[in-house]
Amino acid sequence: MSYLPAVTDVVIVGAGPTGLTLAASLVAGGADVVLLDKAPEGANTSRAAVVHARTLEVLEGLDVSGELVKRGVIVPTFTVRDRDRILLTVGFEDLPTAHPYTLMIPQSVTEEVLAGRLRELGSQVYRPYDVVGVAQDEAGVVVTTSAGDSVRCRYMVGADGMHSVVREQAGIGFTGDSYAQCFVLADVRLDWDLSAEEVQLFFSAAGLVVVAPLPGGRHRIVATVEPGSQGAVEHPDAGEVQALLDARGPRKTRVHVHEVVWSSRFRVHHRLADHYRAGRIFLAGDAAHVHSPAGGQGMNTGIQDATELASRILEGTEDGYESVRRPVAAGVVEMTDRMTRAATLGNPAARALRNTVLALAGHNAAVRRKLAMRLSELTVDR
Repeated sequence: MSYLPAVTDVVIVGAGPTGLTLAASLVAGGADVVLLDKAPEGANTSRAAVVHARTLEVLEGLDVSGELVKRGVIVPTFTVRDRDRILLTVGFEDLPTAHPYTLMIPQSVTEEVLAGRLRELGSQVYRPYDVVGVAQDEAGVVVTTSAGDSVRCRYMVGADGMHSVVREQAGIGFTGDSYAQCFVLADVRLDWDLSAEEVQLFFSAAGLVVVAPLPGGRHRIVATVEPGSQGAVEHPDAGEVQALLDARGPRKTRVHVHEVVWSSRFRVHHRLADHYRAGRIFLAGDAAHVHSPAGGQGMNTGIQDATELASRILEGTEDGYESVRRPVAAGVVEMTDRMTRAATLGNPAARALRNTVLALAGHNAAVRRKLAMRLSELTVDR
C-alpha cells in the first residue's frame, strides 16, 4: 500500500478501463491525479472483450491503440444466424476509420496496457483503498478512505462501477431495472469449423448464443439463461457450455468444447444515472450507465466518457460533460435493450417475424452500413 498525497487535482475512484483511461489522459495533459482502487491488484479475467473502432480512435491520443491491436484479434465481420441460416452480415471493412474492424481482446489485457501507459507517464494506481467519506465545498472535495487517509482535490470522479460508492455519496439516482434472464460468459478452447474472422450471434428456440474469437486460440461464448434453469450455475463448466452450443449454435458444423478457461454468470441491469455531476463530483463508465452486453458497448462507452471528461477538465469546460455524454449513454441503453429483447423473444411467431425483418435488412447495403457505424460507435459526435 502506497501512502496517499494530501492534495491533488483529481481523485478518481475505480481502476478499471474507464478510471485508467481518465487518469492517464489527465496526467498526460499535466494534471496531478490520485487513482484509487479497493482491490489489492488488477483483475486477471477477460470480462469485456470487445474494443470498437471509435474507442481505438480516442485511445490514439494515449498512444496505446497500436499495442492493443497488436495483442488482440482483428474481426472484420459480424453475422446473425438462426442456427445454420445466415440472416444478416455486417462488415466493418469499409468504415471511415483507421480501424475498420472489431478488436477482440480480454479486458485484463486492456487494463494491463492502460496501466502500463499510466506508469510510463509517471503515475500509479493506489491500492487497496476503500472510499468511505466524501465531503465537498465550493473549492474542492475531501475524500476519506477506510485506512483513515484523506485527500483534498479540485474534482472527484466515480469510475467505480454499478455499485458506485461515489455515486451514492453524491446522492445521484440510478434509474432503471434488471432483465429477467441471466447472462453466461465463458472463455473456452474448442474445435470450431466456422470462420475465425467473425463475431457470430446465433438465434434458436432455446435462446441466443454468441461465439467470438479471442487471442491464443480461445473463443468467447455469451449466452442467456433463465434463472434457476440448467446452465445457470455460477461458473459453467465445459459440459454446460457444450450443451448451450449444442442447443443454440450451428447444427451442421462440428463444435466441441475442450476446456473452459474462465466463466461467469451474472444478472444484467439497464440503468442510467440521473445526472453525471453533483458539484465537483463526476461519474463515468459503469458508475453512470449499465446495460446489456449486446453489441459490446459498455466498456467502450466508459472509455469514451473518460477521454471526454479528461479533455474538459484540462480545458476548463467541464460544465458541458453531462450534456455531451449522458445522451450517448441513453442511446446505448436504448439500443442494447432493443437488441436484447429482440434476441430473447419467446413467441415463435415473433421470432419468425424478427428473422424475416433481419433477412430483409441483410439485403440492404445502407442498412448494413448504418448498423456497422452504430455498433462501432462511429456515429458518436467527434
